[in-house]
Amino acid sequence: MAVPPGVSPADFAAALAEFGRIVGKEWLFTSDEDLDLYRDSYSPLAGEPDERVASAAVAPKSTEEVQAIVRVANRYRVPIYPISTGKNLGYGGSAPVYSGSVIVDLKRMNRILEINEANAYVLVEPGVSYFDLYEHIRAKGLKLWIDCPDPGWGSVLGNAIDRGGGYTMANYRNHFDSHSGMEVVLPSGEVMRTGMGAIPNATTWQQYKSGAGPLVDGIFSQANYGIVTKMGFWLMPEPEAFLRGVVRFPRYADIHTMVETLNYLENARITTGFPDLDSPLLGSPAVGAVQLYNEGLRSFPMTDAHKALLAKADNGYSPELEAYGIAGKIPYWQLYLSYYGPPEVIAAQWAATQRRFGHVQGVTFDILEQVTLPITTEQAMQYHEPEFGVPSLRAFSIGARTAYNPEPSHGHMWFSPIIPRTGAAILEANRVFGAAAREIGMPLFQSFALPACFWERSFIFILATPVTEDPATNRKYVEGFRKLIEIGGKHGWGEYRTAPVFQEAVMDVYSFNDHALKRFHETLKDAIDPNGIIAAGRYAIWPKHLRGKPR
Repeated sequence: MAVPPGVSPADFAAALAEFGRIVGKEWLFTSDEDLDLYRDSYSPLAGEPDERVASAAVAPKSTEEVQAIVRVANRYRVPIYPISTGKNLGYGGSAPVYSGSVIVDLKRMNRILEINEANAYVLVEPGVSYFDLYEHIRAKGLKLWIDCPDPGWGSVLGNAIDRGGGYTMANYRNHFDSHSGMEVVLPSGEVMRTGMGAIPNATTWQQYKSGAGPLVDGIFSQANYGIVTKMGFWLMPEPEAFLRGVVRFPRYADIHTMVETLNYLENARITTGFPDLDSPLLGSPAVGAVQLYNEGLRSFPMTDAHKALLAKADNGYSPELEAYGIAGKIPYWQLYLSYYGPPEVIAAQWAATQRRFGHVQGVTFDILEQVTLPITTEQAMQYHEPEFGVPSLRAFSIGARTAYNPEPSHGHMWFSPIIPRTGAAILEANRVFGAAAREIGMPLFQSFALPACFWERSFIFILATPVTEDPATNRKYVEGFRKLIEIGGKHGWGEYRTAPVFQEAVMDVYSFNDHALKRFHETLKDAIDPNGIIAAGRYAIWPKHLRGKPR
């Protein structure tokens, strides 16, 4: 068992003994076998000297136990790293940023504390997974939907704290923005509630987000200023019906009108579900259907002539390729639009959508799915389940061994830059990242990539860099990943979320006015957590005693 850096063996032993008394010895983990569970399963540094590893783990059952753990950590200056369920695969898993930290595993805090159908909200602890919440709603027969990511095994609270996203209506897809109120154990061990929860016996904690005074909730996301032990969320009322349509565009230049009109339709709430993009002509699948391609259930079949034209295209375009697509009625772009609500309303919204796109030469429309709700979990499996509020694990088909992918990877690192919501930005990002990836030998942007629409008013690319069994290849990909982050920053594009190995590089890009944002983060850290015990280094927020030192 390793000892945390800067902590004496005697102090560490004393701290562990106190942790054991707080939670019970069976919930204190120190063996190598147990601690293997707190490694990043997708780490590109596995087995390397700089792999992030924990020195121990402790699993509290209540807010009071978290408070006691934090006070002990302060007394002995033991670094701790809180996780909810540790399912953050592709973004670091359950491994700490600072090696030697003690994991505070909140999975036992798994109560759904309150759920209200009339006002469509829920209050949960960190250990509540999307599956837990979904099954709870079903068992109670409530007409509520959750918004969940792919896959759905992680923590509702944890995904929001890391600013993850989902697939239903726009005001629920952004999981942090859909929260209302949180309870936080501060680095002092004191408990604080935000928003209306700061009023004793609050009656509107999950109904009004702001409370009065400064809104501080945001400093507890992707940060290390406290441990969130309760969090409220707004849920989606179960709609009456669902419609998914597709708009098909024949020409490369149509990407500009497609995106501009999409923005209007979504911002005006004419389309209410998750928009998705693909390109049959370029062989680029839609994000919401990617597992269907990996399972061999859907594909873009290409002739040899098609492949030859595609190989000669520049940034996804050549006149010959476009002519081939028009002649063969192969769309250059497809935009999938979804609608939730009463049947007569979504029929009118679909009609308005067609009217808005009607001026585009050669555009065509089709209704793909019309569903009367509710449906069963089994029926939802016919579709992309999260768009029906149903969690699943089918996303693990991505990269898995199949007849279509005989050589799977050993994990992945998500490269996920945010770019403007314009057609020009899609083309520019592919040009810039494509050239860079080819130059440095990265397996990203090797073909034309389309972004996802998790957030309103911006696009996000979600591209997986594989983790291999070869350390040299992994090191090459890590350095290449850092280079792509740097290149993105030079063009004004930044990652929205990343694994610990890249958090320094990502935050270096946010450098306006000599890194004023980072310096402000550090000022807060020094004031709130003077001993630097909570999640040292998370998103490059290091405590004063570790800044500028080799780690």
